[in-house]
Parts: sequence; structure tokens; C-alpha cells
Amino acid sequence: MAQPVIGVIGGTGLYDMPDLTAVERIEVETPFGPPSDAIVRGTLAGRTVCFVPRHGVGHRLMPSEVPYRANIFALKKLGVERILSLSAVGSLRQEIRPGDIIVVDQFIDRTRQRRSTFFGDGLVGHIQFADPVCPHLHDVVVLAAQQAGSHVHAGGTYVCIEGPAFSTRAESHIYRGWGAAVIGMTNLTEAKLAREAEICYTTIALATDYDCWHESEEDVSIDAIMAVLQRNVAMSQQIIRLAVPMIQASRGCLCARAAETAIITARDRIPDQRKQALAPLFGKYL
Repeated sequence: MAQPVIGVIGGTGLYDMPDLTAVERIEVETPFGPPSDAIVRGTLAGRTVCFVPRHGVGHRLMPSEVPYRANIFALKKLGVERILSLSAVGSLRQEIRPGDIIVVDQFIDRTRQRRSTFFGDGLVGHIQFADPVCPHLHDVVVLAAQQAGSHVHAGGTYVCIEGPAFSTRAESHIYRGWGAAVIGMTNLTEAKLAREAEICYTTIALATDYDCWHESEEDVSIDAIMAVLQRNVAMSQQIIRLAVPMIQASRGCLCARAAETAIITARDRIPDQRKQALAPLFGKYL
């Protein structure tokens, strides 16, 4: 069986993957415009890996400006079936300390300004999203993080806010009351689109601060975030190095057929233009 093509989405602080060999930069056209940056394709541990920096090289894109649909579509077009997504987050729990790794397993959506679906414009579909991360990828990343020597939390809920401002103190306390573990601005949107595209997805969340709820800690600041991230970049790269060769070639998860029963629009009512544009995603069902 052919080895899987693996996608890596780099978050704040991770803008390249120096471990890749036989590297090429690929400009991918999508119906949703260009991705955040050129896709960097190379080899890691005998596997093909496609890397995209979420915010672009040099961090040019705000969370609401990231072309999420273009990024996921481009990775799908290049044959990616698994995505490891890295993200800086704030901690909402005392036991999750700055510098810890959280492999989240749930999301709460607090965004307001984003297109987080490939459906629409004459094609209606509704995916199952009760369990938003791939269980196999989740377990692989937890094991890789443990082997890398990080302090890892296997599970937790990620609150995704719109940004770019950090949350208010009142909001931070509300999210803690909901039982959330971390707060960020990006990964929920990616997870929804990856599920529609039938790509396995998991988040490697890097805790950088205690958000603003923690009375004995300074309020979140960019300087504090970047200081922790600089220490964590090497750790996140090591986790990826260890995780990639552990990813199975076969897929027994529901991610692989998430769109199979999602489309409810009568096939003869779907515009031909939409069928053609979204063929890499839904062609086998249309």
C-alpha cells in the first residue's frame, strides 16, 4: 500500500520545516484563491510531506484573513490525507502551563466572520462533526509528544475566537466555566474544512500563556508568547519528526468517508460549475 501524503500546517513561530529533503515549492491554484504561501513539498522519514505556513512566511495574515479554504483545498489537491496542525494557544487551566503541549479533541466555535465550509452556491451538505479530530492521528501525536519528552495533555477543548484581539477577562472566565482547556484563533476553521475534504486532522497546541484569567500571572502579551514559542519550536519539530513515520498507510476512521452521506442537494440541481470546481473534494459523490 502506498505511503500517505502528510500535510503540516505551521502556526505562529513555525514558518518552515528544515528537516525536509528533496524540497520543492509549489504554487497551487484553487477556486478560493491562492493559499497562505507556496506549498513546500519534501520528504521526511520516507514520507511525502506538504507544508504550508498558516499566516504566510513573515506572518502577514491575521487569523480572519487566513485563506483556510484555499489551504485545505490545495493540500487535498496535492494528495494529502492527513494533516498535523500546529497552533499557539492560551491556557485556560491551571495544570496546563506555558510550554506544555495539548493534543485537543474538541472545539467550541466563537468565530463570526469566516467561511468555514466548501458547501454553498448551489451545493448543500452537512457533515458529522461530533468528534472533530481523527482518533488515530490524535493518538499518534500524543505518543510522539511523550517520546519527545514534552509535558503533554492528551485531550481538551479548544475555544476558537475571531481575534485579532485577545479575549476579555470576563470572556476568559466564561470559557473556563464551559470546561474549555485552551483558547486560540485558527484551528476550528481548519478542522471543519478538513472533515468536509475527508482529510484526517489533529491539532498540536502549544501553550504560550495563561490568557487573562490568571490573577497571579501577567496578562497575555506578544512578547511573552514569542518567548515561549521560540523555546517550543524545536520541540514541535521533534514531535513532527517522530509522528510522521508512525502514521498508518490505511485509514479505518470515519474521516475518510465524511462526505459520503453529507450532500443533500439533488445531483441534477447542482450547477456544473460547482461540480467541476469541487471535483477534487466531492467528485466521487457527484
